[in-house]
Amino acid sequence: MALKITVIGTGYLGATHAAAMAELGFEVLGLDVVPEKIEMLQRGEVPMYEPGLEDLLRRHVAGIEGASGRLRFTTSYEEAGAFGDVHFICVNTPQKHGEYACDMSYVESAFDALAPHLTRPALVVGKSTVPVGSAARLAERLAAAAPAGADVELAWNPEFLREGFAVQDTLHPDRIVVGVAGERAEELLREVYATPLAEGSPFIVMDYPTSELVKTSANSFLATKISFINAMAEVCEAANGDVVKLAEAIGHDERIGKKFLRAGIGFGGGCLPKDLRAFMARAGELGADQALTFLREIDSINMRRRGHMVELTRDALGGGGFLGKRVAVLGATFKPDSDDVRDSPALNVAGQIHLQGGQVTVYDPKGMENARRVFPTLGYADTALDAVRGADVVLHLTEWREFRELDPATLGDVVAERRILDGRNALDPALWRKAGWSYRALGRPKA
Repeated sequence: MALKITVIGTGYLGATHAAAMAELGFEVLGLDVVPEKIEMLQRGEVPMYEPGLEDLLRRHVAGIEGASGRLRFTTSYEEAGAFGDVHFICVNTPQKHGEYACDMSYVESAFDALAPHLTRPALVVGKSTVPVGSAARLAERLAAAAPAGADVELAWNPEFLREGFAVQDTLHPDRIVVGVAGERAEELLREVYATPLAEGSPFIVMDYPTSELVKTSANSFLATKISFINAMAEVCEAANGDVVKLAEAIGHDERIGKKFLRAGIGFGGGCLPKDLRAFMARAGELGADQALTFLREIDSINMRRRGHMVELTRDALGGGGFLGKRVAVLGATFKPDSDDVRDSPALNVAGQIHLQGGQVTVYDPKGMENARRVFPTLGYADTALDAVRGADVVLHLTEWREFRELDPATLGDVVAERRILDGRNALDPALWRKAGWSYRALGRPKA
């Protein structure tokens, strides 16, 4: 008999996972406690922008003409418990207010709500990013609360989704990591992931704590690489060097590689910053805080880039204050191909300049609605051209393709001053300077 799958939590991770499981041929039931979200998903609409996700969803949602019907949604844990053989927990684990530590309340609530309805053998699979040690604790909690007792097993299967590539990363993962306590859990997960395994995706089996450490370790390594090149940008500015050429040169070393070596205003989003801090907090709880003290400097370098961009903008305007100055900001999301503005460096810079008296106008291809909710007092424009109209300086802060393809001459006709600061080192300096712009980027010579 084919496995039936439930996905608990239908945010960014859960909605993607549910649609992907249906694409792989399983009957899937998605669950969320927010009725409005369920209603939206039942219409084949997603509550966030992710390339390809809505099309994937609409191919499978029951009730949509031409869809496979393999994907349904509910708010009932009772229905989910009766339906599923494998239950994926995909709820959020945000940073606690005023602390570095991870807020586990959503995960614990999901386990507590699901467990009483598990009356037959089942596998519960955690995908949320949690502090190491959580899985062992949750396994005991699950076995104690589920009517089926020890016949309900736990596995941990961390997600490695890149925003903008989530559908591809779920259907064709570069690795599948599973933390298990027994062979049955491993066998069930091999069945779930049979299609990507047949395509050659590595299947890496380990214990609970190691599986929990994989995601936080990977994110910490990426954050370290990003902050390293940003630290080199600071040195390049002091020495009049060029961080882009430096990154190119060291990137040819196979031990280092070229990825994540573009200097800029740093990383943001809903994962890297909070995972980094939660990892430090958990290491402290385990008595291993000295092992991760370097991550504090990684975090500090990252946050320093935002303030540095504000100061570069001030310098570009003559070194005085921002009062009465018009500043155009191209980009609001933390990265392109997403509408996510959580901990966005671009929006943070825009907000700082606004709070210091600047008249800031923001444009982003996909993140405008979310940006307005976070910073309603900023100005917003419907196009890049409208955003830069009358601007004393233009800041390029999210590396959307649309911005790389802008015509400097066309923009130059509507700005007050042809000044651009490239906070992502993604524009062509020669092209902009040829059109009469003063171009400056982080970690690069002024001319």
